[in-house]
Amino acid sequence: MTHDHDLVLRPTAAQTEAALNPPPGRNGGDLVVETLAGLGATTVFGLPGQHALGMFDALRRSDLRYIGLRVENNAGFAADAYGRITGEAAPLLLSTGPGALTSLAALQEAAAASAPVLAISSQIPTAGLGGGRHGYLHELPDQAASFRGVVKSVHTVRTQSQIPSAIEAAWKSALTVPHGPVWVEIPQDVLLAETAIPVVTGGDAFPEELPPRPELTAVAADLLSRAQRPAIIAGGGVVRADASGKLKQLAERLQAPVVTTPGGKGAFPWTHPLSLQSWIEDRYTTDFLEDADVLLVIGSGLGELSSNYHTFKPRGRVVQIEADLGKLESNHPALGIHADARLALQALLETVSEREDDTAPDRVRGLLSRVGERIAAQELTLEQEVLASVRRALPPQSPSFWDMTILAYWAWSAFDPKAPNTMHSAQGAGGLGYGFPAALGAAAADPTRPVLAVSGDGGALYSIAELATARQYDLNVTWLIVDDGGYGILREYMTDAFGQATATELTRPDYVALAESFGVPGVRTTPETLEQDLAKALASPGPSVVVLPAVLRMFAPTHLG
Repeated sequence: MTHDHDLVLRPTAAQTEAALNPPPGRNGGDLVVETLAGLGATTVFGLPGQHALGMFDALRRSDLRYIGLRVENNAGFAADAYGRITGEAAPLLLSTGPGALTSLAALQEAAAASAPVLAISSQIPTAGLGGGRHGYLHELPDQAASFRGVVKSVHTVRTQSQIPSAIEAAWKSALTVPHGPVWVEIPQDVLLAETAIPVVTGGDAFPEELPPRPELTAVAADLLSRAQRPAIIAGGGVVRADASGKLKQLAERLQAPVVTTPGGKGAFPWTHPLSLQSWIEDRYTTDFLEDADVLLVIGSGLGELSSNYHTFKPRGRVVQIEADLGKLESNHPALGIHADARLALQALLETVSEREDDTAPDRVRGLLSRVGERIAAQELTLEQEVLASVRRALPPQSPSFWDMTILAYWAWSAFDPKAPNTMHSAQGAGGLGYGFPAALGAAAADPTRPVLAVSGDGGALYSIAELATARQYDLNVTWLIVDDGGYGILREYMTDAFGQATATELTRPDYVALAESFGVPGVRTTPETLEQDLAKALASPGPSVVVLPAVLRMFAPTHLG
């Protein structure tokens, strides 16, 4: 009896000939780039370093496109965005020690947002592995330990024959839900040594599926079908799983209002009659969700932002669908279903009964009206007009990438993303400097659409070196910098808490002149001319910078007065 998994494909005569006579001049680095190409990679990000030169030399013998950034952390942000936009694992090539460690904040964001990043780093020579202090340049006592608490999996290579399998295993890990960053490290001598190993011609690393347990979806479907006031919280897992269409079908079948988290922006149509939009940092919304007798949480761990800073106390039954096992019931007791959002939604669609409920759209309208009145009472016209100008200037299908800045915090709640997987921010880990380098990665992934990056002046200084990258590769990114003279949100937090702010005021450059010194066109705008200036910049090919001097304020999440 022969099983399918016993079948082995026999090499053709041509394949045998090629395997027995590999081309000369290849090294361990060639095995890296050949494996990546075999797995379907087309673009790699990174920054070279002394120990990694074998890997970078191999790129010139490869068809892979290389996008080199100026800081490893920014290269990590670019790879993160490429992974989010394409759904593919984005290779990130790094050097040992300082180069590797500089990527950690970006990898933390990729882990928090479930972005598939395949980081491949060099290591000190094999003789130095295994502890001790050998005095090698860039040496860490245990480099892998520095990454183990951040990435999904760590793979250390010690010989050339291990390279293809290690990279395939890492690729599979990155793309198995929940998606995330993975780490491969290869010693300098292994990368540099000439190799007689045949050219890597294939690669199959199919990610494992994560279907729900049928007994659990049966209970969930029964709860939802019999609910009087069901509601849905949709998180980033719906976007990552490309499951927004199934979410819409389920919400309509159940007549269940849907709110999207900051990470789940775009998972549900903004103007749909059942859309609560994204006002999750709002007490009225929190009250509405607490009142649900059955609350379906899909692809969210109900963390700090998604629970309105842990003020959310659900009174009804919670059903939580989550691919990250560590997030399942981590904040609230629930019927926990460990599954990919797409497969779980499909299972529910096959088992729920249709609900009739004429009141749901009215309740949604009532909530959004109360939220609007609360915002209107806070005299935040400038902030709302600036955000509306950005929305009107940005083409509907264009992606936007938002740094940790006041306008982004507004956007989490008030920005209509127009489509799934188009609005991204660094809210997963909350590090500064994400917006611009991430936008560069998105532009590399899809050059047909202009990409918007939004930063404050503080976050912009993290990424300013990447103006050179934008110009070198002529990437189609418009960078909006809101210049309020410092770390605006921290200024606001400290003033509220202590009566005055410390360490928040910044000397900064003339961003327009600085952009132009990189050969990137820049313009200084006003709130009144922002829409026109931004639209013009987005319509012009290549990189551009738009600077808006403005002090914006954050809305209060509860009614004032």
